[in-house]
Amino acid sequence: MRLANFQLKAISDLMEAMSGQEQEIILKSCTGSGKTIILTHFMDEYGKSFLGKVFVWLTPGKGDLEEQSKAKMDKYIYGSHTKLLADVMTSGFEENDACFINWEKLTKKGNNALKEGERTNFLEHIQKAQNNGLSFVVIVDESHQNDTVKAADILQFFAPEKIIRCSATPKNYPKTHLIEIPEEDVIAEGLIKKLLIINENFAQTIRVENQISYLLEKALDKQHQLHSAFLQKEATVNPLIVVQIPNKNEVMQDEIERWFEARGITYENGQLAVWLSKKHQNLEDIEQNDAPQVAVIIKQAVATGWDCPRAHILVKLRDNMSETFEIQTIGRIRRMPEAKHYGSDLLDSCYLYTLDERFTEGVKLNLGKGALDAATIYLKPEFKSVTLTSEQKSGLTMVRDAMAALAAIGQYFAQTYHTGSSTAENRTRLEAADYLFTEDIVDYTKSGSVSTLDKGKIDDLNDVSIRTELNTHVHGREYHHRVAEIGLKVGLEYAQINTILRRLLDKNVRYANKLLALETREVYAFVLNNAHRLKDDIRKAMAIMLDQQIIHTPSVTTAEFHIPQACLFTYDTTAKSQAEMDKNVYAGYLASAEVRSASEKKFERFCETCDAVEWVYKNGDKGAEYFSIVYQDSFGKQKSFFPDYIISIRGEMWIIETKGGFDRTGKSEDIDIFSPRKFEVLKNYLAKYGLHGGFVREDRQSQELCICMDEYSDDIKSEHWKLLADVVG
Repeated sequence: MRLANFQLKAISDLMEAMSGQEQEIILKSCTGSGKTIILTHFMDEYGKSFLGKVFVWLTPGKGDLEEQSKAKMDKYIYGSHTKLLADVMTSGFEENDACFINWEKLTKKGNNALKEGERTNFLEHIQKAQNNGLSFVVIVDESHQNDTVKAADILQFFAPEKIIRCSATPKNYPKTHLIEIPEEDVIAEGLIKKLLIINENFAQTIRVENQISYLLEKALDKQHQLHSAFLQKEATVNPLIVVQIPNKNEVMQDEIERWFEARGITYENGQLAVWLSKKHQNLEDIEQNDAPQVAVIIKQAVATGWDCPRAHILVKLRDNMSETFEIQTIGRIRRMPEAKHYGSDLLDSCYLYTLDERFTEGVKLNLGKGALDAATIYLKPEFKSVTLTSEQKSGLTMVRDAMAALAAIGQYFAQTYHTGSSTAENRTRLEAADYLFTEDIVDYTKSGSVSTLDKGKIDDLNDVSIRTELNTHVHGREYHHRVAEIGLKVGLEYAQINTILRRLLDKNVRYANKLLALETREVYAFVLNNAHRLKDDIRKAMAIMLDQQIIHTPSVTTAEFHIPQACLFTYDTTAKSQAEMDKNVYAGYLASAEVRSASEKKFERFCETCDAVEWVYKNGDKGAEYFSIVYQDSFGKQKSFFPDYIISIRGEMWIIETKGGFDRTGKSEDIDIFSPRKFEVLKNYLAKYGLHGGFVREDRQSQELCICMDEYSDDIKSEHWKLLADVVG
């Protein structure tokens, strides 16, 4: 399967953390991010890189999660050595095993799965493995559920080399290495929904006779809208309403059942399901996208491991007292049913309906800008005729092109280190840039004495290099590990990046534009000694502007773009200003609009007060209904660029992209390595269609917005940056 970029990065981060000082690693990963995919690929990669490892994956007690996780690894990783507890009891632990074990079978008192004699036998298997030179890496799945004294005792039996705890809501453990997968990255890959919409189109003051009827009516109307939209997209998805009721409230359960029955949604026709401690009905295949169930009634806490990607709407009903917010509950409605976005705000969002203020406060606290109030706003009639040509990816180039990557890396070294056709001269230039050339493997440590553990004093100690003679058998796995790490950073498989490095570096591998001409042994040493430099340089090569004779214009399709007639407008009800932005193309667009960056907010305020600006449209950031331009990275992968704004200045259309500003010293705060490429493709588009525009960034020293229109520069003092107010007039 093709791993998403954030999944590749997470695997790379895990590999790096394994060589760190902290024994415990926390993987914080939101529901829907593919945690099992990440960890199974990590185990496979780490096992290939290092000898004598055994992985023990401990799962929560309920839901047969250990069997589910094992089945996924068997599916994803060809030839994996997976075991359950019964297999361990039969054959013990062996190198490269991935053992999936239910916590409760080891810790729960009176559990017959592991009797006293068997427990002793299990500990003997651990001891035997350790005597045979094997070391354990323990993965604690849903770690927040298994933080007990008994669980800690079990971990100690393994004497693990590392403990990896993973959870969407991990506890704060001291002295750990935290790896956090940003939700924005998961959203960008289309695996989870872009936003959680809270109480859509609710009035400021609501009077209801019956909260259950009011909320269920809203939810069912939304379910009908979603179902219709899925049909228009030719997607066989029947969106599911999840109705969460307080524990042990049979009166409320009965009222909900009667409400749905009055609308033809019953247990008898299979459209209503229930998952409570004393009642299970119509749960067969409920996770399937085309399943008939319209709604499911659940208790306060949903069973761990329940994945139902078509769950789209949550109705949270409260008892007399508000209940504690649980982020796992929201996680149940955040997955995308087909692991992709549909280019529709309606389908790419999930919906919460509740009158529980404490619960909504918990949602906003935990999800931040990912959970917002919303209303549908409509395009003003005079802007219905606005038209542009939008570009969309052809869909032909789905993976990175290894040949394009090879050319890009070679050119990056030429641009950065001035390498050329002479491999001998190239070696001299790279040595001058502190690349290390030696056949030995070199590690570094410190020597000396300090009175305190102050970092500055430790840095002042003498550097000591430890040289080890290269042994291709011993260092072969480490070479594989380092090369795989480099590949993970740029989305290339081990075989691809290894071939690229051999062509560039190995004199025995034919390639016309060689960077160096090293013996194979020297290639091993060069990669191992310079792994971090190579990783950084190859990542930067992905974004450089290639020479025109090498770069290829991507094959794109074009479509006529019109500003969408309606917009799901999300905003922050707690913001001080709720003033309407009159120049926006939508009626009811407020100054409290979210999600917006600081530069976007400042640009919108500038447009609202600038006489020359006639109207403003805030473009979306993903989806076929928004305006986009296509570009290609240096490794041949197509990407869509959604400029932030389309505005009109004195009757002329401008396209504007806002970026992070420059601090008071002039240092760039733009973290987008593709900014130069996006600028060039925008510039070419504007020239092609006779339009105006550019990149806008804030100069913190003057607190002014500046625009760059002709040639991209990362230096605010450059002549290419001009005051926006002067350009617009």
